[in-house]
Amino acid sequence: MLMLSRKTICHVAAAALLFISGCGAAGQEQTAAAPEQTPVESQETSAKASTEAPVVETAAVEEASAAVSSEDETSVVSENETSVSSEASTEAEGTSEPEATLEKAASDATEEGGIVIPELTVQMRNLPATEGLQFVRDLRIGWNLGNTLDAHGDWYKGDELGTETIWQPDLTTRALFHEMKEAGFSTIRVPVTWHGHFTDEDYTISEAWMNRVDEVVHYGLDEGLYVIINIHHDNDPESGCLYPDEAHRAQSIHYVERIWTQVAERFADCDEHLIFEAMNEPRLVGTSVEWNLDTKQASCREAVDVINALNQRFVDVVRASGGNNATRWLTCPGYAASVNGVICDEFKLPDDPAGRVILEVHAYTPYAFALDQNGTDHIDIRSKEDMADLTWTLDTLYNRFTSKGIPVLIDEFGALIKGDNLQDRVDFTAYYIARARARGISCCWWDNNAFDGDGEKFGLIHRNDCTWVFPEIRDALMRYADA
Repeated sequence: MLMLSRKTICHVAAAALLFISGCGAAGQEQTAAAPEQTPVESQETSAKASTEAPVVETAAVEEASAAVSSEDETSVVSENETSVSSEASTEAEGTSEPEATLEKAASDATEEGGIVIPELTVQMRNLPATEGLQFVRDLRIGWNLGNTLDAHGDWYKGDELGTETIWQPDLTTRALFHEMKEAGFSTIRVPVTWHGHFTDEDYTISEAWMNRVDEVVHYGLDEGLYVIINIHHDNDPESGCLYPDEAHRAQSIHYVERIWTQVAERFADCDEHLIFEAMNEPRLVGTSVEWNLDTKQASCREAVDVINALNQRFVDVVRASGGNNATRWLTCPGYAASVNGVICDEFKLPDDPAGRVILEVHAYTPYAFALDQNGTDHIDIRSKEDMADLTWTLDTLYNRFTSKGIPVLIDEFGALIKGDNLQDRVDFTAYYIARARARGISCCWWDNNAFDGDGEKFGLIHRNDCTWVFPEIRDALMRYADA
């Protein structure tokens, strides 16, 4: 997103939200001011940043300690070892990490300039046999068509279809989706921004834009991929679309009704490979709590309540629209799509007669490595300290949700290009996927088609000719996809 960038924000959100326990009984959450933003035409224009590192609160890591099992550990195996078992932990969330003395498989290869995917031993957590968890498992590994159909700008005065290339240079092609399928991906998330594509003041979507979204969606469906579409950058008090406060409640509910009524009708005949996501990162844009939910503040409690209402209206509209929408899988976020936004007492999953709602979160963690452009370029997956944020995130999602049969999808994660840190990014990616899949969670890499410049760089593949810039990360994503 770059004004800081689409990814730098909930992602400070997710660093500063992660170790905080913010909502309800989980503990207290710290607040952090977002940095000033400067518009950049080539990337997303939102910012997720914090000026302070998150602080671990004792209450945040004690709640689900009883559920942390010694059966699931991700251990790093060196090239000279046949197996390694890390010491099991029965302490609080965020403490069950491999021993720091374990060797990394890539150690010898990196000295010679090669990149090696770390060998990890993975033991699955206990998970109930539910339809939702099986469906999310089938999503396996996903990829985001970022900065594309979600791009927008009040400054842009050209043809409405031209917005597809105002944040990145390439038109989306069928060949790209074919390559993603051949590479092993199972899911493509297609973020869509709708404002700027209306024909009247009542949010009627233009035929040209709906046709283009339909075309891109079918690139994926025709390949047998799962495809996710959403309401993306329509959360702003100035956009006239949605904004989660009481003053904009009625307008926001109407917006959700209008968009999903039209989208659901257009795609009613598509099978369950098409997934609808209610909205992207709903939050109080432009406020001190934009990325740091603090339910001690009335405005935050109000925002969560409005988000609950928007999620419920989304489900109701889709279910009433007929066709395959009666049983289509849907995803719903909490505040800013953060972990804290879904573990607070105020958040409620919507009622669904079909029982097919997936909890959706974003987790660029640990923030200092994954999203902070001024943060570290190094991570040691053997280190409890380095991996503490990620451990807390995944254990919390497991203990609160997947262990109880509630499906969870992390549909945005990734790690920035920071100079010559490819081996660290490969290590991080393999470790992240191995631990997430062991807890019944599938993940989608955020790719904004950016490889150089001063903005956030999450690109993996050149879209114009479908050549992989970082095949090592692609392979790391796949290595533990079926763990």
